[in-house]
Amino acid sequence: MTKKNKYYPVNRHGPVTVISLTGEIDMQTSPNAREQMLDILKKKGSLLVDLSKTKYIDSSGVASLVEGLQLAKSRKLSFALVEVSHSVNQVLQLARLDKVFPIHQTLEQALTAMGTQEQG
Repeated sequence: MTKKNKYYPVNRHGPVTVISLTGEIDMQTSPNAREQMLDILKKKGSLLVDLSKTKYIDSSGVASLVEGLQLAKSRKLSFALVEVSHSVNQVLQLARLDKVFPIHQTLEQALTAMGTQEQG
């Protein structure tokens, strides 16, 4: 099986970058998600991870999110999850990580919580 490189949509909202993880985040795709998230945290700063279109996440995907959170904390950056899909929320609750990650219902709420509102 050939490993497919998948890159996820990214948008800037002032100083905050939003990455939209779509589809399944598993052993095949999580390395790309991880690389993209860590690169954003290292080069651009605070990160919101939109999980509204994530259908499935396994332990490797969860580990990538945890690594992103740890890097953000070590650099005093903001890191949060937004619009978490039902299936992903179930996994986070099972692992009790819903209490570890800042989770916001909407992008607007997340940007407000991070001290940034989209200008428009």
